[in-house]
Amino acid sequence: MASLNKVLLIGNLTRDPEVKMLSSGRPVCNFGLALNRNFKDSEGNKREEVTFIEVECFGPRAEAVGRFFTKGRSIFVEGRLKLDQWESKEGEKRSAIRVVLDNFEFVDAGKSDSGSSIPTRSAQADQQTVKPTPSAAPDQTLPSTEPDLDEDVPF
Repeated sequence: MASLNKVLLIGNLTRDPEVKMLSSGRPVCNFGLALNRNFKDSEGNKREEVTFIEVECFGPRAEAVGRFFTKGRSIFVEGRLKLDQWESKEGEKRSAIRVVLDNFEFVDAGKSDSGSSIPTRSAQADQQTVKPTPSAAPDQTLPSTEPDLDEDVPF
């Protein structure tokens, strides 16, 4: 039997991300996400429904979310659902569904504290190395380091 556990969400952070270190030294980040849905009810009145979701992420993505996001900022989250179950101090069984972030994208063109623009890119790009741009005279053409994708097109 096939199954799929994939979540795609765009929302606003309900609080500043909280980054902690696990005992293994791996960072973990938790934040709340508000998802707004606007619709018209059966009487034609405009309504808004808000759903609140808890999100957690690990490793370099946790550090990036903690560094670049603040309360109110928009984020695109790609991840999976996870069911947490525990027993309260009173002996009652409790559970909560949260999203474990696999990837994210910046949605808005926000500003960092220093006033410089934060680039809109995938968190996967954080794992790639950035090469400095070589300086060249204006009339020189630099060779492209990107692959020629035209040859891979089957038509």
